[in-house]
Amino acid sequence: MLDNRFIRENPDLVRAAAVNKNVACDVDQLLEVDRLRVEVLQALEKLANASREGGKQMALYRNPESSWYKRALEGGMTAEQINAEADKLQIELNDTKAQAKPLEEEKRRLVAAFDELMLTVPQPPAPEVPVGEDETANVELRKVGDIPSFGFKPKDHIELGKQLGIIDVERGVKLAGTRNYVLRGDAALLHQAVLRLAQDLMVERGFVPMTVPVLVREKVMEGTGYFPVGRDQAYLCERDEMSLVGTAEVPLTAYHSDEILTEDELPKKYVAQSTCFRREAGAGGKDTYGLYRIHLFDKVEQVIVCRNDEGVSKEHHREILQNAEDVVRALELPYRVVHVCTGDLGQGQVEKFDIEAWMPSRDSYGETHSASRFHEFQARRLMLRYRDANKKVRYCHTLNNTVIASPRILIPLLEIHQNADGSVTIPQALRKYMGSREQVGP
Repeated sequence: MLDNRFIRENPDLVRAAAVNKNVACDVDQLLEVDRLRVEVLQALEKLANASREGGKQMALYRNPESSWYKRALEGGMTAEQINAEADKLQIELNDTKAQAKPLEEEKRRLVAAFDELMLTVPQPPAPEVPVGEDETANVELRKVGDIPSFGFKPKDHIELGKQLGIIDVERGVKLAGTRNYVLRGDAALLHQAVLRLAQDLMVERGFVPMTVPVLVREKVMEGTGYFPVGRDQAYLCERDEMSLVGTAEVPLTAYHSDEILTEDELPKKYVAQSTCFRREAGAGGKDTYGLYRIHLFDKVEQVIVCRNDEGVSKEHHREILQNAEDVVRALELPYRVVHVCTGDLGQGQVEKFDIEAWMPSRDSYGETHSASRFHEFQARRLMLRYRDANKKVRYCHTLNNTVIASPRILIPLLEIHQNADGSVTIPQALRKYMGSREQVGP
């Protein structure tokens, strides 16, 4: 959410953000509703002031023991005249109350409309973000590692998984429908190994490990920016007004909601492993094969809450991106980093970098990580604040990034490290989690 004063002062910037991010936001309607809302609030405040002053005067009129009442009698007014003035004032107060009633109803209507429109406003992207309609306009920043050249016909991860008896898509679909799977044996162990590797690395780097709820109140989804724009992607528990999360970013970022931290407490650095749920609404027939686009997965997520400073925020953005790159390097996977364009940014993101690992079966790089910074967007919705050195209360900045997400990462892990005999070499960094084994064999 943006500061409404910022929107009033920079309407063209917000309009451009909506266009460039492909976000449906009627800025002109918002500004008009905001104008009417302010007018009604001012009118109500004027009536409230009149009512307060009238109430004070009425208290004097109705109290014969007050000094004002006694002075009025000394000045020549009779008790009957004072009562007549009180009756007249009571009529005026009743009229003020009558005027306020429709204005209160109008205020409720306008505030509700204003709040609803504010939830559609996008965060303007940083000036350095490339402008583009969709992911095809993302800008490659660097490539790391060599794309493998096999001396045999390589198999995709599903073929490998079937032959090794470690991936069972058919029974996953039988159990839970399309975009589901079962990991068996060594695939389940590899899945846990990559998560452990990522978690251990983050703890070594000073991030506080957390175990957080994956079923949260809807206001938490709204606060982190996943509702209302992304509501159709979430699995809802309507009876309880709860939602399953698509990332641990949600409870981690909201952990300090409605709190005022001290500046010396910042930054807060958290890491959590959680199961994640996504409906993939609108994906249709896209990426239906294999483990790339699925409804259920596990992820290690890193979140930073820091002070409201652009330079500090950028520094942490580089930090969380480096953390994720180091995990991909440890898995010995070739990858690239791309600067995400405006059309591929989420509503609240100021800037985002994606890490894409090389996936032989796709003959391309596939997204495995997203590192985002949000400025105040999430903090305003969550009332996540801190008191600075000058005792001023300010909104925090928030950032997050995937450390690892599995089983998607198993696609390049299995495909790149496969051998001619159908076995898969386990990267050195994972062997301590795999009983010191060097291979997954038939």
